Amino acid sequence: MTAPSVATCPNPSLTSDLARSWLLVSARDVERFPLANEGDADEVILDIEDAVDPSFKDAARRDVVAWLSANSAWVRINSRESPHWGDDVAQLRGSPGLRGVVLAKVESAAAATETFVALGSTVPVVALIESALGIEEAVAIARAEGVMRLAFGSGDYRRDTGASADDLAMAYPRSRLVVASRIGGLPGPIDGPTVTPGLSLLREQSAVGVSHGMTGKLCLFPEQSSVVNESFSPSRSDVAWARGFLADFDERGGVVRDGSDLPRLGRARRIEELALAFNLTVDAS
Repeated sequence: MTAPSVATCPNPSLTSDLARSWLLVSARDVERFPLANEGDADEVILDIEDAVDPSFKDAARRDVVAWLSANSAWVRINSRESPHWGDDVAQLRGSPGLRGVVLAKVESAAAATETFVALGSTVPVVALIESALGIEEAVAIARAEGVMRLAFGSGDYRRDTGASADDLAMAYPRSRLVVASRIGGLPGPIDGPTVTPGLSLLREQSAVGVSHGMTGKLCLFPEQSSVVNESFSPSRSDVAWARGFLADFDERGGVVRDGSDLPRLGRARRIEELALAFNLTVDAS
């Protein structure tokens, strides 16, 4: 099996498996391409799927390919079942700046793997799951060749199922994606976007995603990126606890005292890993 590469984020200390904020930019807004790359987003996704009317897809695709000749970004492409998928993969294949693709409306492992292969078996795929069937097939999708991470298309999922945006209604699909990611050996999934620009609601919804085990979030507005990055990073108190626990564990020669030590050790090491990756400078106290 060919493994997908892990792309380097605009933040040089991160790779895409750790990226928190994923900013969607319509492929029709060419003037926003450089501005998006200059912002706080860990990853920028040029969107040639739902953000582009079918009558403009050819032009938008050409603009994206031109941009990728000298710059880098992810691209959200049309679903495997879409008549536009073939042109998407054919024209993007070999683009020097293509960091990876976000494949829309994934409902099967085959759709993700066929996309991976069509792009040369080197470009990672984020599988965007947006329907009831996609949620039920999430484990198979997470195990599919080429899939680097799962993402939740929450708006289309609600449209497909009739579910509300209520936290309780969204708990099952979020948890399903988290569990599937763990079974598939993937990083935690990327949560759906907060569709309003207000930062207060964004903080609330990000906290819900974190509580379920999501590790990133799609963004629709540039100003959302910094809030998402903060929300999906370890808190100051978490980092202080982790560093204090690790220091104490080292001082006692790595001796396990009781059954709670190993789970806490694993959590502390993960927090420290993320703190270093995200350049968090909180000291244990």
